[in-house]
Amino acid sequence: MTTETAPITIYVDADACPVKDEIYRVAIRHGLPVIVVAGGFIRVPDDPLIARIAAGSGMDAADDWIAERTGPDDIVITADIPLASRCVKAGSAVIAPNGKPFTEESIGMTLAVRNLMTDLRSSGEVTGGPRSFTPRDRSTFLSTLDTTIRRAQRQRAARVQQQS
Repeated sequence: MTTETAPITIYVDADACPVKDEIYRVAIRHGLPVIVVAGGFIRVPDDPLIARIAAGSGMDAADDWIAERTGPDDIVITADIPLASRCVKAGSAVIAPNGKPFTEESIGMTLAVRNLMTDLRSSGEVTGGPRSFTPRDRSTFLSTLDTTIRRAQRQRAARVQQQS
């Protein structure tokens, strides 16, 4: 399939993703395929639009699987900042489970802060992790996902129209 005929695909970094059910509902409503990628077996709904991939137990196996396949028009759902960076560089729209979009403008600073916090935690300066996931995060995610899908559909339609 060419980029123009391949469907917009949603890739889910599924290990510890708290919004999988929401992704399935929104994707099915829009008729978009979802590829759920995890290190091992993960249960997904029995729907032809939803596929599961057991990428293997190697370090970053699921991240590598997603990063090697995603591209423009695709949407990636992940809380993993290094994976988000790789996918943004590939042209994908990337959203964290709390609804925060990762963009070309924000990913550099986000990656730098992540690395700083990792260093501070390893030296014992900071002992806490990220804040807890809230119902507001879920709502923000749903809104951001829907907006991102609509934007990807408009961009694709404009590109196809330009080429014809």
